[in-house]
Amino acid sequence: MPLSPAPRRSARWKPVGALLAAFVLGCAGSASATSSAAFGPTPPHHPYAGPDGTATMHGDTSSSDTTPLAGPGAGTLSSARTALASACPTVLVGADGYPVALCTPIFGQVPTVHLLDPDDGSSLTSLKLTKGSLLGGVYAYIDHQDRLVVADGSRSLLRVGHHQDAEGDWSLRVDRSLSLASVIPEGDAVTGLSPDWDGRVWFATGGGVVGTADDATGTVKALTLPAGERVANSISTAPDGTAVTTTHATYLLTSDAGTPRVLWRKAYDRGSARKPGLLSWGSGSTPTFFGPATGTEYVAVVDNADTAANLKVYRTADGSDVCSAPVLGAAKGPGSENSPVGVGRSVFVAGTYGYPYPAVPEGAGTSVPASADFAGGLSRVDVRADGTGCSLVWDNTLRSAAVPKLSTADGRLHTVVRDPLIPGTRGTSLLDTYRYVQIDPASGQITRSTKVGVGSLYDTLQMAGTITPEGAYLQGTVTGVLRIAAR
Repeated sequence: MPLSPAPRRSARWKPVGALLAAFVLGCAGSASATSSAAFGPTPPHHPYAGPDGTATMHGDTSSSDTTPLAGPGAGTLSSARTALASACPTVLVGADGYPVALCTPIFGQVPTVHLLDPDDGSSLTSLKLTKGSLLGGVYAYIDHQDRLVVADGSRSLLRVGHHQDAEGDWSLRVDRSLSLASVIPEGDAVTGLSPDWDGRVWFATGGGVVGTADDATGTVKALTLPAGERVANSISTAPDGTAVTTTHATYLLTSDAGTPRVLWRKAYDRGSARKPGLLSWGSGSTPTFFGPATGTEYVAVVDNADTAANLKVYRTADGSDVCSAPVLGAAKGPGSENSPVGVGRSVFVAGTYGYPYPAVPEGAGTSVPASADFAGGLSRVDVRADGTGCSLVWDNTLRSAAVPKLSTADGRLHTVVRDPLIPGTRGTSLLDTYRYVQIDPASGQITRSTKVGVGSLYDTLQMAGTITPEGAYLQGTVTGVLRIAAR
């Protein structure tokens, strides 16, 4: 039986035409600003997911890390922190405008869902989930009925809805649940999940099980990828299929009545060991669909080659190579744990080599070297117009401490950077400064910034930010959620 959606609030979701008009007008006054013509379409809207830009950690099910919403606009930038004593990597917003955060508390590490007040970011109510792996409380998405779709530690697929009673009080509860234990072995856990265009939920586990779940019929089907291949990041879905990057290769899968099958597999250079600032021995990428025609004709990941990091771009149709382009050379930090940002013919890669994560997942392996200074780096690569290769557009040493988001409404990349205690050095400390910044994608230069905090309480831990319909930028930290807005 269909579930009633949560009560609606007046969220300011703007029509696409108005967004494009605002984008063009906003760029008209700056010669360095990127025009909308420089990019192409974003991936098509998913009928079983929430709004584009806020439905998943990476914005949409294709993991483009783009948003049709404009970030903090003109006026003085201010920042406020909601202290939740939790790392909050996933902050999403449904069509009703209410942010939902999936967090892992510092003490106990029991994944907890928070419903946030859209006006000030405070927690309205919360719900604890069953504890699982370290990655529990990371990847999830908002569905078309504003429910958070997540897998918990009991190997169950949950749809968590938020509900308001007659007195105006909010609650979170599991509206629907489906066990995946029939195909996921004990000790394994779901790493990433995303819906397909038939309404099924695709999932992948750390141990390499990839499957589909239909929680309307209770049907679960799966296949196991080759032994030794682990899935350390999330997965992405587009009309063409489901992209999964393991610690050895990138796959495109589709299904026959829900039964997964591999369309193609592309191995990449995984290097000789895990690098410092990466959480697995292999690519740190959630695969990114992008393209200038349909928004999904290419798939991009970053490899883990020993002496460099290379952007790998494949054709979605058959997995054939478009290019292998070295990135992050200026920063001299050959590694990225972050998903690339992709739109039109352009891809942006942020480096994480040497980032001081407080912990790594079990089985990640020893890093070589054991540690390194945080190099950072941000690169832009464009696929050539004829699709025969790629060109490096710019490459800098900016130290992003979060997954950048590209707004097609305001024409800026949005992220948080980590400044060293001693200017000009590459080390990190417990007293580093964190700044919210806006970056011109045409040049890679920071156009606007504001300090959001000093010290480890503000560590954004390479997590993704989300722009809300109100134009606020919500960024998870190791201790809660930052809300950056203009006033």
